[in-house]
Amino acid sequence: MNDPKTRFLLLGAGVIAMGVILGTLLWWQLAPRTRVALVDRAGDDGLKQYGAAPEFKLTERSGGEVSLAQLRGKVWIADFIYTTCTDTCPLQTAAMAKLQKEFAAKSNVQFVSISVDPERDTPKVLAAYADKHEADRQRWYFLTGQRDQVIKLIRDGFHLSVAALPDSNESMGMIPHSPRFVLIDGQAQIRGYYDSRAMDSIARLRNDIETLLKG
Repeated sequence: MNDPKTRFLLLGAGVIAMGVILGTLLWWQLAPRTRVALVDRAGDDGLKQYGAAPEFKLTERSGGEVSLAQLRGKVWIADFIYTTCTDTCPLQTAAMAKLQKEFAAKSNVQFVSISVDPERDTPKVLAAYADKHEADRQRWYFLTGQRDQVIKLIRDGFHLSVAALPDSNESMGMIPHSPRFVLIDGQAQIRGYYDSRAMDSIARLRNDIETLLKG
């Protein structure tokens, strides 16, 4: 134990172990989590019910407004992204684009992407992003709004996690947010949450959309 080399190796191992522990604790504190409390009740179609979708009125990339009222009567899928994201957003948008193609013949299926960086994601910016991903203007909405409104909508309305959004004059950085899709039925009831990073979860989403369409 008096060997300096041995003491140095033990000290290095201790520092590494402490770093792993602190890193894990930090991840648990900062990682986006689903905040929804499951309503242990299934509908007649067998899918779970998580309560009503929140009322909202946001600005679409076209410059017009979109509200919950316009989506009633449709089965729709919501997700939360921002255009400069290099983390989960590209995967989310690619998955949404694939679903748009798969359900192209189902006019009562709608897709809704809400920006978690609303001040930077102006309608013009969202329009360019949507065009890049071949988003149908009638079927796939890209929405933005006031910062506080968006935070409240995501956290209190959809029960998902999102970090505090940056001020418009701050430098760009990652905005931790939930990578989950939310499925809403024609009565504006939340029926499921799906991890965009998991293929089996996306497959379940696809099946649940079909189930709601049959109802």
